[in-house]
Amino acid sequence: MEEEDEEARGLLGDRPEGDNAVPGAPRALPALCDPSHLAHRLVVLFLMCLLGFGSYFCYDSPAALQTQVKQDMQVNTTKFMLLYAWYSWPNVVLCFLGGFLIDRIFGIRWGTVIFSCFVCIGQAIFALGGIFNAFWLMELGRFVFGIGGESLAVAQNTYAVSWFKGKELNLVFGLQLSMARIGSTVNMNLMGWLYTKIEASLRSPGHMILGVTLMIGCVTCILSLFCALVLAYLDRRAEKILHKEQGKTGDVIKLTDVKDFSLPLWLVFIICVCYYVAIFPFIGLGKVFFMEKFGFASQSASAINSVVYVISAPMSPVFGLLVDKTGKNIIWVLCAVATTLVSHMMLAFTFWNPWIAMCLLGLSYSLLACALWPMVAFVVPEHQLGTAYGFMQSIQNLGLAVISILAGMILDTRGYLFLEVFFIACVSLSLLAVVCLYVVNRARGGNLNYSAKQREELKLSHSE
Repeated sequence: MEEEDEEARGLLGDRPEGDNAVPGAPRALPALCDPSHLAHRLVVLFLMCLLGFGSYFCYDSPAALQTQVKQDMQVNTTKFMLLYAWYSWPNVVLCFLGGFLIDRIFGIRWGTVIFSCFVCIGQAIFALGGIFNAFWLMELGRFVFGIGGESLAVAQNTYAVSWFKGKELNLVFGLQLSMARIGSTVNMNLMGWLYTKIEASLRSPGHMILGVTLMIGCVTCILSLFCALVLAYLDRRAEKILHKEQGKTGDVIKLTDVKDFSLPLWLVFIICVCYYVAIFPFIGLGKVFFMEKFGFASQSASAINSVVYVISAPMSPVFGLLVDKTGKNIIWVLCAVATTLVSHMMLAFTFWNPWIAMCLLGLSYSLLACALWPMVAFVVPEHQLGTAYGFMQSIQNLGLAVISILAGMILDTRGYLFLEVFFIACVSLSLLAVVCLYVVNRARGGNLNYSAKQREELKLSHSE
């Protein structure tokens, strides 16, 4: 203990200040260097937000370069969508193991650095697959990238809880989500333009230009790795100075708990899977859809395809506050799913300006995330939360992996209209599950649709 105090004093420095200063007393740290000061914690928050920027930037690289990937690598849509499926496959398992690896094996600091390395290496392998004209290498790169991507998000949230417990936490989560969506948006609008510029300056085969473009995108992953290293240093330094514990996820995963899950929780899982499989695979294939059906130029198609992320960046914190203040989670989920259904029907059966449908989709996507995911905590005991959220993410990734492949097959054989009808069917199943959840919750006297005031009264009655 004395050695730790000595090290803390060494970090603080020993400098007498003024005539009355006691020799050997720790000097006051500048605000930016003091872990207990807001200014220092804002620096840490900035690094936390950038930590996931590279991962989210590179996740949708295939969507931003859909035409180029299919043309340069000479693959059909089914094979193209494998780039998304291979990202999701490892996360069917890692959603359970990520928190365990952080808590028990690596620790938050080493865990974050290791997962950031997986993201960097995966993106580099993905780019090399283009350079060497080897699609199997691109698939391997996406698999490695997937190993790091979702687990890095777990590490990011763990850092947030460790540094910003209390009232600031919801705002911090909102800011992290906003930065993630900014990363996706920048990617959608930059990579196509970057490919064109490299094509104009390099007289090389198309696959080489594709590989170089993707390798430049890898720079954002290196930035995230740098942030992981700086965060690890700052967290260790704060631990020495403030004697705080290293961050833990708090998730205790016990697969045996699955047998105890209630019917409302299973309905939440169904809503989640059926909804998200109509969002991410659609965005993955959306650029060419807007070019073919609505006649958009490549850059304009990228812009409209990124609208969901553009809207999500500012609106996620706003909707989060709205749901917190009003409660009524099932009603908000119902509104979100119904609006998404309308959006897909507009895109499928009309030639109306697609900006309208995509803006509605962006709003509903943001609202659903804020209203659906917290419901798990209302129907699951605290000791089973880690298992419930892990299982929810696991089956979501399983659904995305399977539906990504299926969506590619439908597009190759039937075209975009059939694909949109398929997405409408998925959202309709999600809507049916929401209605069932409302009925079951009402019949059982559940609290999923309580107002914020009712929840506060329930909390007070339990504490008494």
